[in-house]
Amino acid sequence: MSEPSIDGAVRPNLLVACVGTATEVGKTWVGAQVVESLRHRSIDVAARKPAESFAGHGHDPLDSTVLAHASGEPIDHVTPPHRRYGVALAPPMAAKQLGLPPPLLGALLSELTWPRGCRVGWLETVGGPRSPIGSDGDAVTVAGHLDPDLVLLVADAGLGTVNAVLVSLAPFEGRRVLVVLNRFDPENDLHARNRAWLTDRHHLDVVTNADDVADHVTVLLTSRPSDCRRQ
Repeated sequence: MSEPSIDGAVRPNLLVACVGTATEVGKTWVGAQVVESLRHRSIDVAARKPAESFAGHGHDPLDSTVLAHASGEPIDHVTPPHRRYGVALAPPMAAKQLGLPPPLLGALLSELTWPRGCRVGWLETVGGPRSPIGSDGDAVTVAGHLDPDLVLLVADAGLGTVNAVLVSLAPFEGRRVLVVLNRFDPENDLHARNRAWLTDRHHLDVVTNADDVADHVTVLLTSRPSDCRRQ
């Protein structure tokens, strides 16, 4: 994959914002699987996470590491080194705890660049829709600035799913949203009922695995020209 553009003017042909209903619902692992599935289809895809925070002595790989491995990019292209905060708090809170200037959304977005020729841009946020990414913005604010072509809402498939999905959807009203129920077990009655409630009663687009997400993204992509759009 080519080097990221330095002027930030290149926009992927299709921009996907990956948002969770909450922390620890598995949006990074879902995202990595989707990115890998798209690459297996010979679709150029790049992953970005503008900021991340984590337990300083955790043993799990960083989100940026997982996404970089999936997309085949250097980790520093996914998340700039100075936007990784080793405290398990929202990035602006973690920065303050570390004695660093809390990131502003404008600065985070100005650092967001995509490779030329990138057809799908995968942008992962932090926590839930209203979890702070910068001191002045969250995933909903980011969507307002970047106008993604698709919002992928990752939810857990178990108890509390219906409420979590509907509450998280509200701020994205008017946008194209695809819900993915992570850790979905078709033999689990609760999981099946949750999916049916969301699809039958609320008429939502709901899928249960990364390949289905990749199928959805591929269909959207085929309706667009192959060259990059500009912001």
